[in-house]
Amino acid sequence: MPETILKIQDVVKTYGQRTVIDHVSLEIKRGMIYGLIGENGAGKSTIMRLIMGLTHYDSGEITLFGQHDPAGLRAGRRKIGQSIETPALYPELSAYRNMAVQAANAGVGEQEIPDLLDQMGLADTGKKKVKNFSLGMRQRLAIAQTLISHPELLILDEPINGLDPAGIIEIRNIIQKLATERGMTVLISSHILDELSQVATDYGILHHGQLIQELSKDQLQEKSRRYIDLEVADTQRAVVVLDQAQIRDYSVIDDRHLQIFTVVDIPQLNRQLVAAGIDVYRIGMTNQKLEDYFMSITEG
Repeated sequence: MPETILKIQDVVKTYGQRTVIDHVSLEIKRGMIYGLIGENGAGKSTIMRLIMGLTHYDSGEITLFGQHDPAGLRAGRRKIGQSIETPALYPELSAYRNMAVQAANAGVGEQEIPDLLDQMGLADTGKKKVKNFSLGMRQRLAIAQTLISHPELLILDEPINGLDPAGIIEIRNIIQKLATERGMTVLISSHILDELSQVATDYGILHHGQLIQELSKDQLQEKSRRYIDLEVADTQRAVVVLDQAQIRDYSVIDDRHLQIFTVVDIPQLNRQLVAAGIDVYRIGMTNQKLEDYFMSITEG
């Protein structure tokens, strides 16, 4: 069984009268790319800050690499590379000089900086100042900085936020490469489920400070299932036809739209609806978007 890298048990964090992390428990094993999903303000960054000791929790327990005492947590945090909230970059320095500062802070040499910059596609930036970098370049530099100390766990807070499609693909490929080639464990947060689904192996869905669901990639794919998208003039009358046809697994979206989650003969259903005098504007199979699944469980 893979080693548990990070375990959070029943952790609570409050600011005044407001509970921002509400009895959260999760477990990340070695080799996972764990996607922490939630809307802005759900508590994703707060959990990451608690893990790194940047803020304190009120109750519960955090265990890193099997240790939960203060000395063990400090030792565990030295095995973590992190980029939480705004990356700590010096805008007037080049990529290399930023990396050198990070290396000095981590107590390691500069010999691996050229290789890390090359891996991140930043080897040819020379003396160009970071303030003149694109957002994607700054995100790649932030990830390079987290790797200077050879971490076993990488924590990335919204690394694809604000990136264009090309930048998102770049960051996604980098994370997958780190996991497959370096065997790195990754905790990554995002509010964009469809993008995160292309890189993560496991997911935790955070809503209003509560972890409302954990699932693997396979489980997520099963839950975002195929369905028949039906648009008609009157869903109330259409429901009568569905009930008569013994079709039970459906959902009424609004006055014109239904989703049917069971296998049916679509042409036959269409004929039944028309025979009942119901205008059919659209009927066909589609895949539920992962974002739709996220919205369905958070709104519920």
